[in-house]
Amino acid sequence: MILYHSSDKQITAPTFGAGNPRNDYGLGFYCTESIDLAKEWACQRNTDGFANKYTLDTQDLSILDLSQKNFSLLHWLTILMQNRVFAPKSPIGQQNLEFLTEHFKLDYQSYDIIYGYRANDSYFSFASDFLENVIPIQSLANSMKLGSLGLQIVLKSPLAFSKLKFIEAEKAEKEKFYTKYKERDTAARKAYRENLRTLKPSESVYLIDLIRNPELLNALSL
Repeated sequence: MILYHSSDKQITAPTFGAGNPRNDYGLGFYCTESIDLAKEWACQRNTDGFANKYTLDTQDLSILDLSQKNFSLLHWLTILMQNRVFAPKSPIGQQNLEFLTEHFKLDYQSYDIIYGYRANDSYFSFASDFLENVIPIQSLANSMKLGSLGLQIVLKSPLAFSKLKFIEAEKAEKEKFYTKYKERDTAARKAYRENLRTLKPSESVYLIDLIRNPELLNALSL
């Protein structure tokens, strides 16, 4: 695989165990297959950055691919809530979080690589709204798809790090890519609001509905 990691500096030798443990999937090395996304993420603070380019040999690596049909959006959400700083705003929110943890928790830490959605601040706020029964699951799912925020690949183990080889670091100019980053975030928020406006109340499924009737999830294409 060809991967890109966004940063404010060149990273020729990623260090296992370094980084922020409060990222979406916990401690790990976060990458994307899209150089454009990497450059946007590198400039998200309106500063120049780099898209560090690597090859990754995936042979013998265990991969948790959350985009596969045997996983739902709720598996991703459960992992997200375990790692990002989140405090339920209500007793219902706490009850919903306990439900997700009981029914959708995965042993994600045992994998070498995780492949799944990326949650910036906008998407994290959407996920929090869903957990509090403010929005239906359809709105959350459509926001993930229509906002085009992209999927990310996270290296989680020493073995995965050992198979990563640095190629080069491409400059990301803030004048171009910060604007693109903001446009993508604006598009995500717009898609979120538009979906809330057009979704029929009779078709809306909230987390409380899934708790009462888990079979509803099987009828949804998420």
